[in-house]
Amino acid sequence: MWKRLTLIWSLVRGDAKVAWHAFRHPHAPGWFRAGVIGLGLYLLSPVDLIPDILPLLGLADDLVLVPLALHWLLSRLPAEVLQEARRRAAGQPAGDARHPGRPPLVKRVD
Repeated sequence: MWKRLTLIWSLVRGDAKVAWHAFRHPHAPGWFRAGVIGLGLYLLSPVDLIPDILPLLGLADDLVLVPLALHWLLSRLPAEVLQEARRRAAGQPAGDARHPGRPPLVKRVD
């Protein structure tokens, strides 16, 4: 189980980071949050479309369906939410949530 999760994570790491930041965005739609939660439950559940007992085919549904579904969910996000999530996933500072193009109102001092 752990091997499967690490393999899937390495394949969809970029989209997963963007999805995480989009999930936490205050203007993310409810359908997106429900879809991400559903994908997470599908990954962790022992029930698959194709059982894992079958060699290669059992893991193939996870390796194909999950990344495709995640990418599909991200492609339907509103542009401002997706842009802000990509910026935060790349490590750039977040803009104002109400105005994605603006710099943040409060600067962090380290």
